[in-house]
Amino acid sequence: MRSVQRTSRKYRKKIKVMESQEYQGLAVDARLELIRSLIPLGLMHIEELLQEEVRKLAGERYSRGPNVRYGRNPGSVVLGGQRVAIDVPRLRNRQRGQEVPLSSYQALRGVGTIEEAALSRVLKGLSCRDYQSASQAIPEAFGLSGSSISRHFIKASAGKLKELQERDLKGYDIIALWLDGKSFSKDDLIIAAGLTMEGQKVILGFIESATENARVASDFLNQLMSRGLSVEQGLLVIVDGSKGLNTAVRNVFQKKAVIQRCQWHKRENVIDYMPKTEQSFIRGQLQRAYERPTYAEARRALLSIRKDLAERNLSAASSLDEGFEDTLTLHRLGVFPLLGRSLKTTNVIESINARIEGRCNKVDCWKNSSQRQRWLAATLLEIEPRFNRIKGYRHLYKLRSALKKELGLNELPLRKAA
Repeated sequence: MRSVQRTSRKYRKKIKVMESQEYQGLAVDARLELIRSLIPLGLMHIEELLQEEVRKLAGERYSRGPNVRYGRNPGSVVLGGQRVAIDVPRLRNRQRGQEVPLSSYQALRGVGTIEEAALSRVLKGLSCRDYQSASQAIPEAFGLSGSSISRHFIKASAGKLKELQERDLKGYDIIALWLDGKSFSKDDLIIAAGLTMEGQKVILGFIESATENARVASDFLNQLMSRGLSVEQGLLVIVDGSKGLNTAVRNVFQKKAVIQRCQWHKRENVIDYMPKTEQSFIRGQLQRAYERPTYAEARRALLSIRKDLAERNLSAASSLDEGFEDTLTLHRLGVFPLLGRSLKTTNVIESINARIEGRCNKVDCWKNSSQRQRWLAATLLEIEPRFNRIKGYRHLYKLRSALKKELGLNELPLRKAA
């Protein structure tokens, strides 16, 4: 108790105490959620909740109604993601000669919640072999063994994988698409993240491949289209420069999409050819050139750098030439000052990959494809609700108009994002 008091003084948080009348006024579902989250008080209130339902169904003790008390049975409920043993009151209907189930007990049994809790805890870094000791929040709780929690995690993560693979994309108005790979052991999983017209990022799916080759990437993009991804109003695709991804985008989307090469990757690729003593200087030059607001200014600055590179290091100049125009797509569309900060790089996927790494780095050995894909799907769906809107999302309608003009698509009435 003293440690609790010291913690309270340290953080000086005011905790609102619920009055008994307020608690009694809550709906049953709300009371159940409170009970689940407060394990020490939960056991006491579970008994009160069960007895309250018993009194409603059978009346006060020694009443002569159709339902009568009939002892107790051993049972368990889910509190805080773990199963707790309790004694459950029994009721029997004398007229029908049948057991009368308690609806509050059925709700507290938490069908499916153990799997969800296991999924969340494992993803957040609690290893399976440590789960049993970590889950002993109170002496009465019996934690799950490592093998048991593994089975729960496999079941829950397999459900997440199925959910992501079958996600209907028809309801998303996608204007931009990021494509990049995430390495798991010796294999890559290519991840696709979409951007809606409201500025929200959404996971579209992923595919496993040894490399980011054109055939696999083309199959992946075709799968996305078969699930409802529309490119009829034009699409901006941001990639890191992989030739396989570039080829796949052009083959599948054809004249319905334009590519924005990641400026960060291009800059780093160029300076890799330079001596270390010159890298900082060239990096700054390229950065300032790409930050020019108009296409003409940025192109002129880059061509000036290219001329200088040709004298210093011809290989670096050739690297800048490769995909030169694709790095200036946002400039050419006239929206770089409005949306360049969010769409000029693959940082969105890099950020997603960093979050994936934070949840998957406890896995010492990736045993098979199923394990990799289940972990990735579960992690992606777990972090997706915390994605923020991109900077400048209110200007996305201008990007759509520019895409239609660039690609020669029929103009349709546009509605400005809220």
